Amino acid sequence: METGTAEAVIEAEWAELFASDRVEGSLVRAAYAEPRLRQLFPWVGMWELHFSRCTEHPCTWDVPYIAPRRGGGYVVAGPSREQWVGEADTAEAAVNMVAEHLPPGCGRAVVGNRHDVAALVQES
Repeated sequence: METGTAEAVIEAEWAELFASDRVEGSLVRAAYAEPRLRQLFPWVGMWELHFSRCTEHPCTWDVPYIAPRRGGGYVVAGPSREQWVGEADTAEAAVNMVAEHLPPGCGRAVVGNRHDVAALVQES
């Protein structure tokens, strides 16, 4: 299990993405500027920007993600790969789509994995 507060762990991951070339910097900046996404744990896979409600693997898979679109712009899909949210020409528009499709009650990511998130949801 990771150490530190959820806020510190999340902020450290955002800092790592700002310094990374695994995802477009403009997309990271736009996502970080959106308070609802900034409180989630960001991660990158296959040049896609994902968001998790927990800081450890296995991650949650209930928040849409943003993928670069061939020819420019972005595709927003998810939470599963079969679910299509839409296309966006700008990083800001893609981020807004994700923010508008967050699961009910989505708040700051918790230190732990998706099983810990599920346990917290059952308690509430």
